[in-house]
Amino acid sequence: MSSRRFWVGGNWKMNGSLASNKELLEHFAAATPSGSAEVVIGAPAVYLNQLAQIVPHGWGVAGENCYTQSSGAFTGEVSPEMLKDVGANWVILGHSERRAIFKESDEFVAEKTARALKAGLKVSVCCGELLEEREAGETQKVVDRQLLAVVKALSEEDWENVVIAYEPVWAIGTGKVATPEQAQEVHQAIRQFLAKNVSQAVADNTRIVYGGSVNPKNCVELGQKPDVDGFLVGGASLKPDFVDITKARD
Repeated sequence: MSSRRFWVGGNWKMNGSLASNKELLEHFAAATPSGSAEVVIGAPAVYLNQLAQIVPHGWGVAGENCYTQSSGAFTGEVSPEMLKDVGANWVILGHSERRAIFKESDEFVAEKTARALKAGLKVSVCCGELLEEREAGETQKVVDRQLLAVVKALSEEDWENVVIAYEPVWAIGTGKVATPEQAQEVHQAIRQFLAKNVSQAVADNTRIVYGGSVNPKNCVELGQKPDVDGFLVGGASLKPDFVDITKARD
């Protein structure tokens, strides 16, 4: 078994309310989330201060996006420093929805990643291919391209604070999930990419997690693969049994 600590992130996307957040997190806390995994909850920026105060002991809090500047005339944006100021210690960057809906380029995601790390946040940086790209046999080409931009923007030391989330776009919110073998194949290739483009140490130590319709029923089998170091969970992280996913390796 790998020495890399299992990592489970929840990505609430544009969901939540003060009341529903409190109810859900109280359930998580009551469910004795004492497993061995590192758990991080990502939520809309307006709720991060609330989450920082009531997440179960030991759990982290993540912003779902940030900008490349500390402050200034950037109406509607949130800086890494602001995320830290309200209690976040992580940020999710490069999610396929940001890339597709808001047209974020590989280079922009990489710039934001470097900036967030410089500000003292840890980063879950996402990558993944579209269905037509997988069907064309271009999965690794796409993932390598997305990650190469990040590699160019970071120092080797930066990788200590990065988790890579492989999220095949065709599996996000669709109910379709990559088979454990498909996930392992891509995760292993990402590790080989890191060894070639950064260092063997970074390849060995960087956690690579899977995202895409993860739920309590499929998480244990996925989590048993040697290069799957956890999950970035979407819709299922808004349900009480998310706690079961955090214990997939226990």
